[in-house]
Amino acid sequence: MKLFSSLYDKVMGWAKHPHAELYLGSLSFAESSFFPVPPDIMLIPMVMARPQRWLWLAALTTAASVIGGIAGYLIGAFAFDILHPLILEWGYGDKLEQAKNWFEHWGVWAVVVAGFSPIPYKIFTITAGLLSMALIPFTFASIIGRGARFFIVSALLAWLGPRMEPLIIRYIEWLGWIIVAALLLIVLMTQV
Repeated sequence: MKLFSSLYDKVMGWAKHPHAELYLGSLSFAESSFFPVPPDIMLIPMVMARPQRWLWLAALTTAASVIGGIAGYLIGAFAFDILHPLILEWGYGDKLEQAKNWFEHWGVWAVVVAGFSPIPYKIFTITAGLLSMALIPFTFASIIGRGARFFIVSALLAWLGPRMEPLIIRYIEWLGWIIVAALLLIVLMTQV
């Protein structure tokens, strides 16, 4: 049974959908302020499907992410008391404390680093608002951090993606099962 190859074909088809860019922008906005799914899951197949559009897709993802980051900032500044119980319930309490520590030590540079951090970016945007970080430096740091991440990912995929695709297709079933096994192992290790 070819589970992962058919899934790969389906995802690549979705990446070419006429509304895919709208969905990518919406996901990028939402992820920066409240949604848990990173835009990379759409950006990567979209760049793979249309490598000549990598620059536009990276710019779109960055712009929507920064605007979503400003929305997250506003949530932190004006609605944190309402949101705080949800942050704790969703298991982000320790990440919130870590983001606060980063802001105390690095200031605005924490936002730049957050673009590459395993801590969800929305935690940094909300924390920046909560701590009343100046909005202009926050916005510029978001452009630099998020832009660097999305432009690097897109450029690498545009350059290597077409060369790697035949290899990916050839070994997609093996790669898929290895990723599933690795995820299961990670889940089991975090339960111990």
